Amino acid sequence: MQRRTFLISGILGSLLMNRVLADPSPQALLENAARLLASSVESGLVRSAVLVARADGQLLERAYGDANVDSPFLLGSISKPISIAALMTLYDSRAFDLDDAASKFLPEFNGSGREGVTVRHLLTHVSGLPDQLPDNAALRRGHASLADFVQATMQVPLAFKPGTKYEYSSMAILLAAEIAQRIAKQDFKALVQNAVLSPLGMQRSAMGRGNLAANELVSMQTEHAAPEAGGGDPTAKDWDWNSDYWRSLGAPWGGVHASAGDLLRFLDAFDTSEPKFLSVDTARLMTRNHNAGLLVPRGLGFALGPLTLCPRCGVDAYGHTGSTGTIAWHAPSQKLTCIVLTGLPAEAVKPHPRDLASAALAQAAP
Repeated sequence: MQRRTFLISGILGSLLMNRVLADPSPQALLENAARLLASSVESGLVRSAVLVARADGQLLERAYGDANVDSPFLLGSISKPISIAALMTLYDSRAFDLDDAASKFLPEFNGSGREGVTVRHLLTHVSGLPDQLPDNAALRRGHASLADFVQATMQVPLAFKPGTKYEYSSMAILLAAEIAQRIAKQDFKALVQNAVLSPLGMQRSAMGRGNLAANELVSMQTEHAAPEAGGGDPTAKDWDWNSDYWRSLGAPWGGVHASAGDLLRFLDAFDTSEPKFLSVDTARLMTRNHNAGLLVPRGLGFALGPLTLCPRCGVDAYGHTGSTGTIAWHAPSQKLTCIVLTGLPAEAVKPHPRDLASAALAQAAP
């Protein structure tokens, strides 16, 4: 399967790139991205996919396989900027400063250098906290609550002095969400709904499952998922990405379900004079680099630029990818937006169809 799908993706990508170079018009860019996803579904590689893409004002929406254009997909790490956007609504009300110590709001998070971790460190992956906990699989297998994950994260050793190194960290986003929950005195899932999703009209989205019906959610191809997500483990059906447990948990680092159209609304909110749920200054703050000198640029919850999104994305591009097989980015200077949602996990095949479609659209880069 791995070799066959690699060859399929490679051949499709090569053919489509050649077509893009022959006709770099916005319509051609959009159609090539769409054709690639259609081919990946027709080949049997991907079971479900949706593309929402925009080039120079032209919008294209396509759905393939078992999905329709309004289908909510599990976003994986695209959940992170949505979670942090909820936190930043509290920044607008001056409830915290980015350089406040995390321990100011989480007094249990202390000792062994933890006092040096700031809120900004948590949001930009320089805190020293790990991506996943050492006992992540055991916690999921035992249907741990988010409070259980928080407690374990409070105790895990830091890998380095905060602010000195970049290391991607889902658990840092979890602690940021816990800070938001404590400041707001509101369940985090409800905070995301009330502070972000509802103001933006994201009616096909929820942190966790929310009011979305189980049969509406796109099924992930978990046989190809990472081991920590239950991939390839027939005993993991009650805690993998498709389980009621995981769908309902609402993990701030990866538990949002959303449609592609709703993600378009979210991305657009950061490139307008009326963000609707944030001040303009705070929206801009989220999409600028806070990791100068640390090689990997990061906004607040957002990945930035060509290094972390796609090779030909503009330097002002912001967005995120997800381990569930998703990507969403907006490049203001290029007038390009790309949202690809699939059910094929990101590590299942290289190059992944989402990345090939993204690259096809980004050929508009100067």
